[in-house]
Amino acid sequence: MSNKVRVRFAPSPTGGLHLGGVRTVLYNYLFAKHHGGEFVLRIEDTDQTRYVEGAEQYIYDCLSWCGLEPDESPLKGGPHAPYRQSERKASYFQYAKQLVDAGYAYYAFDTPEELEAMRASLKTEANPTPQYDGKVRMQMRNSEALGMEASQKLIDAGTPYVVRIKMPQDEQVVFTDMIRGEVHFDTNLVDDKVLLKADGMPTYHLAVVVDDYMMGITHAFRGEEWLPSAPVHILLWKYLGWVDKMPEWAHLPLILKPDGHGKLSKRDGERLGFPVFAMNWKDPKTGDLTQGFRERGFLPEAFINILVMLGWNDGTEQEIFSMEELIQKFSISRVHKGGAKFDYEKAKWYNHQYIQRKTDAELVALAKPYIAAHGVDTTDAYLEKVVALIKERCTLLPDFWEQGHFFFKTPEITEIAAIKDKWNEQKKAFFESWANSFDSITDWTHDAIEASFNDAMTANGLKKGDVLLPLRIMLVGGKYGPGVFNIAEMIGANETAERIKNAINIL
Repeated sequence: MSNKVRVRFAPSPTGGLHLGGVRTVLYNYLFAKHHGGEFVLRIEDTDQTRYVEGAEQYIYDCLSWCGLEPDESPLKGGPHAPYRQSERKASYFQYAKQLVDAGYAYYAFDTPEELEAMRASLKTEANPTPQYDGKVRMQMRNSEALGMEASQKLIDAGTPYVVRIKMPQDEQVVFTDMIRGEVHFDTNLVDDKVLLKADGMPTYHLAVVVDDYMMGITHAFRGEEWLPSAPVHILLWKYLGWVDKMPEWAHLPLILKPDGHGKLSKRDGERLGFPVFAMNWKDPKTGDLTQGFRERGFLPEAFINILVMLGWNDGTEQEIFSMEELIQKFSISRVHKGGAKFDYEKAKWYNHQYIQRKTDAELVALAKPYIAAHGVDTTDAYLEKVVALIKERCTLLPDFWEQGHFFFKTPEITEIAAIKDKWNEQKKAFFESWANSFDSITDWTHDAIEASFNDAMTANGLKKGDVLLPLRIMLVGGKYGPGVFNIAEMIGANETAERIKNAINIL
């Protein structure tokens, strides 16, 4: 195996891709690219009971949208195929058997009922969830307690069994984490994890070690929730004789709820009204739809920038980074130990920044689907002028419709009360006469419209404060939007006159 940096992301195809998962991909990807290495996508589908139809394709789609394309994957192939664990099933049994033969693991024949009875009998206030560990091992039905001869008879008779790691007693497992430094584990506190299930499929613990070894993975980055599994994995590397090939570890900090208390979950997003998945996820069993950042109107570049800053910085005040800059500057040593609070307002700020950095032509392509969704068919040239006027007010892509719908359709006047309060015959006469004078404005441009408006206003003894807001509400429907004479220029003289007259009729 080469010394080239090789990292991997190994998701289970069980549902939507949480932004914490995408951040793990991103840190893996940036580290690999920074070092001229390779990024591998491996699908960990060993638990067939949790497999969800469509979830694997969803993972590919998410990474594609984010621009985080793997160098090797089930789709792309590569020198270490297959990249789905279910297709590697045959390779795991020999390693489980090797561990049993060497005395590092054992066969366990306990039925679900026997396991339940053990937990019930040992449950105390001090120990509410008893574990299958070195303290109870000899009281259970396994090859350690029964002996290998009796165990072999059970196997020959077709008795279902699992293979469990035999955790040593009274030992310390120590390793150096690239983020946390030296980490110590007391083996007495770790249970005898199942390595091979009764269906012959490996659990994550065995599969991740075997696959990382077989695929030459040099660095393993994963969320800190996997830290309690580290002693099992480190012992497996040792017991299988591969410790010199063991990857360097980094356990990434959690992404926390906005209040900082606990890990950010899908429920938090639903409760607080923001997405936590990269893209829309529809549960095929329940039909429930969970909205993603893409569908909410985030740009992938902004999403990447949001994620990278949730737990990392380059040591400067810089907040906006291109992918090229991130690849150049990324370092695991700059990843924080503590969790990072997710701030949706800050996320929207990033998206706004990226929208402002786009050219108007680029924004036309991005805004067009949101305009078309409302039954509007417009030219790119017209849309480009609209985009130029409203982009500063747009934070998410759907805002291009919210902030600009009145350029395409006559709006409903939702804030008529703001005109009505101070409406009088003088203002009515002004608007009627001005709207009827549009034929005399030979050059229908912002400056000519404004000059005509100012002349008519002065002639009627009015001030801008009296009539500018009513004009905006007549043209837009509310108290927002870009310059009112820009709007009039865009929608044309006839539509401007029509909207003024409609408003007068309502008043």
